[in-house]
Amino acid sequence: MVTVENSDAVFPAGTVEGVEFARQVPLPPPRPFLDTLRANLKETLFPDDPFRQFKNETGSRRFLVGLKFFFPVFQWAPSYNLSLLRSDVVAGITIASLAIPQGISYAKLANLPPILGLYSSFVPPMVYAVMGSSKDLAVGTVAVPSLLIASMLGKDVPPSQNPTLYVHLVFTATFFAGVFQASLGLLRLGFIVDFLSHATIVGFMGGAATVVCLQQLKGMLGLQHFTTATDLVAVMESVFTQTHQWRWESVVLGSCFLFFLLLTRFLSKKGPKFFWISAAAPLTSVILGSLVVYLTHAENHGVQVIGYLKKGLNPPSLTNLVLSAPHMMVALKTGIITGIIALAEGIAVGRSFAMFKNYHIDGNKEMIAFGTMNIAGSLTSCYLTTGPFSRSAVNYNAGCKTALSNVVMAVAVMVTLLFLTPLFHYTPLVVLSAIIISAIVGLIDYEAALHLWQVDKIDFCVCMGAYLGVVFGSIEIGLVIAVAVSMLRVLLFVARPRTTVLGNIPNSSTYRRMDQYSAAQSVPGVLIIRIDAPIYFANVSYLRERITRWINEEEDMLKSKAETSLHYVILDMGAVGSIDSSGTGMLKELKESLGRRGLQLVLANPGSEAMKKMDKSKVLETIGQDWIFLTVGEAAAACNFMLRTCKSGMVHEAERENIV
Repeated sequence: MVTVENSDAVFPAGTVEGVEFARQVPLPPPRPFLDTLRANLKETLFPDDPFRQFKNETGSRRFLVGLKFFFPVFQWAPSYNLSLLRSDVVAGITIASLAIPQGISYAKLANLPPILGLYSSFVPPMVYAVMGSSKDLAVGTVAVPSLLIASMLGKDVPPSQNPTLYVHLVFTATFFAGVFQASLGLLRLGFIVDFLSHATIVGFMGGAATVVCLQQLKGMLGLQHFTTATDLVAVMESVFTQTHQWRWESVVLGSCFLFFLLLTRFLSKKGPKFFWISAAAPLTSVILGSLVVYLTHAENHGVQVIGYLKKGLNPPSLTNLVLSAPHMMVALKTGIITGIIALAEGIAVGRSFAMFKNYHIDGNKEMIAFGTMNIAGSLTSCYLTTGPFSRSAVNYNAGCKTALSNVVMAVAVMVTLLFLTPLFHYTPLVVLSAIIISAIVGLIDYEAALHLWQVDKIDFCVCMGAYLGVVFGSIEIGLVIAVAVSMLRVLLFVARPRTTVLGNIPNSSTYRRMDQYSAAQSVPGVLIIRIDAPIYFANVSYLRERITRWINEEEDMLKSKAETSLHYVILDMGAVGSIDSSGTGMLKELKESLGRRGLQLVLANPGSEAMKKMDKSKVLETIGQDWIFLTVGEAAAACNFMLRTCKSGMVHEAERENIV
């Protein structure tokens, strides 16, 4: 094996086989520490450059721009006209017809008085209309956070034993959720929500939807007593150990209305013009169900009804917040978890409809809007709200133009609270159960799960882990499993980065992965390894061992084929975005280790961050600037040139010895 020293590595300037070697990889110009820190913070927290609109603005004009930034209503309100109002009124009344029965239903799902569901569709939508940037999002309560609240708070304070304290804890959890959401937006920390991957959300939502449907068996079967657990085994045990208490009246009534709701849902998918059939179905079910109960006196035959709903608008609830031990911590935990879930759903829904209409919504501004409306809601007897997909889809299909449709919906709910609540006295609970089942059955997205199986098996495992954790464990267990598996995958990406061997595409200076390109050929005497991740303390040991393994395998293969021995190891650092002190130490150790084996370490395409760190840690001095190249092609050509030069020198020396 030929040992190549650094002193011999200065090849002539100019070109060799058309490849120029005179160019060197430059060091980035020095920058003050504060400038570097400012740039890194801007990239991390302000990738969208929100302050760009304030440039070249002074005085009152800057104040107006800031007002429009935090309150988008001032952007569209000045140009609002009668045509837009007509569309928003139609959309607002349409979503109100869905919001009223859904609000009552989801409040029951959260083990709350039904009136709180109506309260939650009054104040928060009006706040969002002022601060929200989505034109299509319709604000209201949703099924999964409602179930989460019931599951998490119900363990600490059972609503049947202490209903007043339970309601106060719900307000407190909503307050903490709002503070958390607004803080994420103000501190530009919205990327935290991104740790809930698409696979996690699909599995979690599907599992939660399954659990919600199972919980509705209590209402559908007319049971008086039901398990507080949410897992499949406990629910099935509770159902089939009480077969003697099933009420055929509830079963028949619930089945009929569930069939009606699912049928209208199916018909609405036939075309956008039929959306109103599904939108009006819940309120129609409530009206018909109430009439049936009133005319047949079914409440006297085991059919449970809502009962009395008091008139009036939201009473203040500031003094009801529980901000002391021993219950504050469970409210804080519930608020943070439900706040994250609500953010993930609301922002995803808002972005989806914004894409349809070709406009942009700011995720951080949406977080501030969600947080503010939940803080305001917690102080006015509301519980957690966000932008549910079903209600937003109805709003979109109804032709909404601006967020004013939320105000129209809130006004309709206000009229209901002031004058119409007695009409819901005879509304059967079984109809509310049917409404919940029909509304959330679409959350079980089996098509997305099948797509994950086809595209990424690990994502599918994340999805199924979340689903099975929720269904057979609890909401919290499913969420923990999903987040834990997702975080483990992130850590594996960092701690076990991909390394691949590159080969030359014939008749070109292009180098690609040999396991992907069958035409790629190895360079005799040269091993080219690509590192596809930053080099951090978490992966330096693995990279050192993996690179050594690549070298050992390459040498074993060359020996078995009796081909040219290995002389050069080229590391393609094009994907190494950054490197820390452990990484530079690993490169220095690798250089020394390869030197002892008679191999030369060569670097190709290092970035500015890597060059700066390697220069300050003396790695460039150890490796030698002459062995650092702009591209893999130049590095391979230089190594090939040196091999031929050394081989030619050995031939001439042998000829001289023969002559002597």
